[in-house]
Amino acid sequence: MFRNNYDNDSVTFSPQGRIFQVEYALEAIKQGSAAVGLVSKTHAVLVALKRNAEELGSYQKKIIGIDSHLGIALAGLAPDARVLSNFMRSQSMSSRLLYNRPIPVSRVVNAIADKAQVNTQHYGRRPYGVGLLVAGVDETGPHLWEFQPSGMVLEYRGTAIGARSQSARTYLERNFESFENASKEELVLHGLKALRDSLAQDKELTTLNVSLAVVGIGKNFKLYDGDEVAEWLEKLGDTTSSRGGGARPSAADAPAGGAPVTTGDTEAGAMDTSE
Repeated sequence: MFRNNYDNDSVTFSPQGRIFQVEYALEAIKQGSAAVGLVSKTHAVLVALKRNAEELGSYQKKIIGIDSHLGIALAGLAPDARVLSNFMRSQSMSSRLLYNRPIPVSRVVNAIADKAQVNTQHYGRRPYGVGLLVAGVDETGPHLWEFQPSGMVLEYRGTAIGARSQSARTYLERNFESFENASKEELVLHGLKALRDSLAQDKELTTLNVSLAVVGIGKNFKLYDGDEVAEWLEKLGDTTSSRGGGARPSAADAPAGGAPVTTGDTEAGAMDTSE
């Protein structure tokens, strides 16, 4: 897994101008189960695929509410996501206390970007091994942002992160023109269809492995989990993966250096090829 002496810390550039520890953090995101986000004129939607480490264990929480107008979906190391979500809650509460208003989505996203980027400048720290999709509504309308461990944040109409997320992004790229004027129901169904495309062969979406959240203009962030997801899956109809011939991770999804990532994380961990 180790390429050379340039990956021992996050502050040393390789001769090619790369920071390998940041790249390893991005690989950790690819080991996490998929999360999809999309936005219209009136709503923002997060849909995520939950994974359990074993049959006897519970499913990992994938969507976290930050404030009444804001929430995140994660892919990667769940403990790192918990640290960042607590920081975002702190920023949101500070805004309500000092300014008596919800924090703008762009401000809280840039705050965690600054926090993550500091870890690439100080010796002894490591990048956060988690990617976040941040969905929220503020005075300028609904927004969807993607956070990366390098400290980079980008706003999207629709995107996906995690294992086999390229299939979900392909669906979003083909249909993004219809998102802008879509209703809440249509937007959720688009998200579920994109998530369905990221499933491995012979797997399907169920009330156990799917979480979704919706936030809109004048509507608080609402998380649907467990049996609450059933009505949306009924509207979707076909919940089975359309993959054929076996779902094998692409070269782009392989960890750097060709070795599997075995972080011991309950959300990411080693790639579960049976999913």
